[in-house]
Amino acid sequence: MSNKRGIKLKGRLKTFLQVFMYLGIIILLVTIAIYTVDITAGLILTAFDLLYFIAVIYLNFYNKPIIMNELVSFATEYGQIQKKLLRELELAHALLDDTGKVVWTNAAFEKIVHQEKGYRRSITTLFPNITIDKFPTSDETTQVDVEYENNFYIIKMKKISLMEMAINSDIIDANGYEGHLIAVYMFDRTALKLALEEVDNQSLATGLIYLDNYDEALESVEEVRRSLLTALIDRKINKYIASCDGISKKIEKDKYFVVMPKKSCQMLQEARFDILEDVKTVNIGNEMAVTLSIGIGIGGLSYAQNYEFARNAIDLALGRGGDQAVVKNPENVVYYGGKSQQVEKSTRVKARVKAHALKEIITSKDTVIVMGHRLGDADSFGASVGIYRVAKTLNRKCHIVLNDVTASMKPLVDLFKDNPDYDNDMIISSQQAIDLAGNSTVLVVVDVNKPSITECPELLRFVKSIVVFDHHRQGSEVIENATLSYVEPYASSACEMVSEILQYIGENVKIHTEEADSMYSGIVVDTNNFNNKTGVRTFEAAAFLRRNGADVTRVRKLFREDANDYKAKADAVSQAEIYRGAYAISICSSDEVASPTVVAAQAANELLNIKGVRASFVCTEYQNQIYISARSIDEVNVQIIMERLGGGGHMNVAGAQMDNTSSIEAIDVIKRTLDSMIENGELG
Repeated sequence: MSNKRGIKLKGRLKTFLQVFMYLGIIILLVTIAIYTVDITAGLILTAFDLLYFIAVIYLNFYNKPIIMNELVSFATEYGQIQKKLLRELELAHALLDDTGKVVWTNAAFEKIVHQEKGYRRSITTLFPNITIDKFPTSDETTQVDVEYENNFYIIKMKKISLMEMAINSDIIDANGYEGHLIAVYMFDRTALKLALEEVDNQSLATGLIYLDNYDEALESVEEVRRSLLTALIDRKINKYIASCDGISKKIEKDKYFVVMPKKSCQMLQEARFDILEDVKTVNIGNEMAVTLSIGIGIGGLSYAQNYEFARNAIDLALGRGGDQAVVKNPENVVYYGGKSQQVEKSTRVKARVKAHALKEIITSKDTVIVMGHRLGDADSFGASVGIYRVAKTLNRKCHIVLNDVTASMKPLVDLFKDNPDYDNDMIISSQQAIDLAGNSTVLVVVDVNKPSITECPELLRFVKSIVVFDHHRQGSEVIENATLSYVEPYASSACEMVSEILQYIGENVKIHTEEADSMYSGIVVDTNNFNNKTGVRTFEAAAFLRRNGADVTRVRKLFREDANDYKAKADAVSQAEIYRGAYAISICSSDEVASPTVVAAQAANELLNIKGVRASFVCTEYQNQIYISARSIDEVNVQIIMERLGGGGHMNVAGAQMDNTSSIEAIDVIKRTLDSMIENGELG
């Protein structure tokens, strides 16, 4: 009790207890004033004052210890109540020291992590992704998403300084002390996450399905059975979409519009769109199997955006040759299938239409600039020369952008340098091309549709009118906003396409022998002497060039190899490793080789002559990069393999470039990619 009597009060409670003394002083002053008026009244009031002060003194000295006792008891019980409330709080809560070690937990936290009271190990032992770098370093609260035993939590952490405790402590020196605790709160978001996932899964995905070769397939079957073939295909598509809770609607004879839940689209992706192979089994006597192209858009902010994604996806699928599915979302594009060769169109109507459009575009401009891909080859340069002849026929100034001339290209380029029949500025550098670019300029891009690997990517930003001629399958990176785009993956080469264009420009086209040789060379190189991707129209284009002066003997002499190149190619073939019994992988030395990338491509072609080899990959180092040449005959789509490595190309001819790596490391990457694709069923 004596200790409680010694307690001094302050604040409002002290004022409340002292107010009676202040009132007593006021009453005394009033009593003195009454004495000046009436002594009898003053005596009566004095007696009242005595009784008042006796009562106040009694209450102050007798009841104050009782009040103090109650206050101390309340404070003690209040602390216990607080501790109990925190202990039994339904929100999981814990305290960590500044190293992340648990120093206190409440019951809810212990229930979640299945640990008894007194657990004193690091928080990282419970949640591995909460490392010391995730701890708060300021007063701001940090947040970490955690999955624990199939439940999902948001863990918030707040730094609590112990400076005030140190200042009031008798045993801790507060000077320079920066100790702190970390308060941890766990919020269960499992139900919310599941609900959001369910809503997301039920969001609609939009799709388009096109029959790639509808007319050709119908023509290959008897007329009386054509309706049956159409009905069987309709049934397969409708049944396939209905099996995944989707709806399909035929909008044209060979086109379908599809909607389905996003969850169903994910199921189709896991099955790798098996309808692509299933529809090929429809056979009622048709000589040609039917193939599909599928484009699906998901993850858009609206149905309209999903439809736009689907349209972009189907364009990519068709541009890559068909017989594949493309799924596009805001982040990326995923490809499935693409194992069939695209059917060559026998009609040249499209070529004639594109030639007419090109003629209109060029005649509306004053200057034509032509460029191919970086480190141009015979096809790229030959196609550029063909466009040069188109521009000259239409009386327009034309320039070809070519920065580096490889040793294999030098014989071709020398045909035009210092040739009096050609302007001195026929071949220019990237900077010269940028200086010439303007509103009256048209840029024609040949043999490439990937802007990053063009001869001068910056030029695409300076020219508003762009024309693209290419025979490579399109990837997710394409030249956008092209005024005219003619991309035909079935074509053997860009030179074949330009040769067809030349035939429809006009009757006054006069092709020089140098130009005919260049374009013929491009076809020879890209078809590996008419062995790869050679169709009827390829031979027709070659015949057209032959009639216009192309000489087979001259072309052969242009591509005779240097002895060092031949030895390097032979060495690459002899050192090849046959991986998994079907994939030839080798390294082509770049020492004393003028054009190692060309030699590597030739070595890759040679490796296909080995029995059992389904695809070949040859790596070579050039200009501090690793160039990979990939080739196949018909069983493996090397394009999708190279796309995994950032490259692209055709089903049978593709390549990629890798920075900051060695040839040995590049081979390891190729092997891992092959392993992954085989395990996932992407390669047979």
